[in-house]
Amino acid sequence: MTIGFVTALRNSRADAIDTAVNAGSGAGKVRLYDGTQPATGGTATTLLAELVMSDPAFGAASSGVLTASAITKDSSANATGTCTWFRVVDSDDNAVFDGDAGTSGTALVMPTVSIVAAAEVSISSMVLTEGNA
Repeated sequence: MTIGFVTALRNSRADAIDTAVNAGSGAGKVRLYDGTQPATGGTATTLLAELVMSDPAFGAASSGVLTASAITKDSSANATGTCTWFRVVDSDDNAVFDGDAGTSGTALVMPTVSIVAAAEVSISSMVLTEGNA
């Protein structure tokens, strides 16, 4: 079975994600983890780094696509490991969504997934597509 949503609805659903990330008193955060990604919102693995998003976190959705605004580098990673997934939380640390991380072809793209404790960590881009199935 295939379901398709009109663009206006896809944009509305995507913008609702942005609203959830922007909830709380400040900017949302991107947390980077190693290991196997749990079920969405499940118990996280080792926290490698935490980066602060812009506030608002994303620009307005276009054609069902959200592109993250600037994400501040983490100047000192929490732990050493290979980043395989991420979680976005609002400023009150409530989980909003999880996704895969890598150097290409993933929702969150990084220059490298090899993270070293106390080293700087950056994100190249984060794009979410509210799609049709």
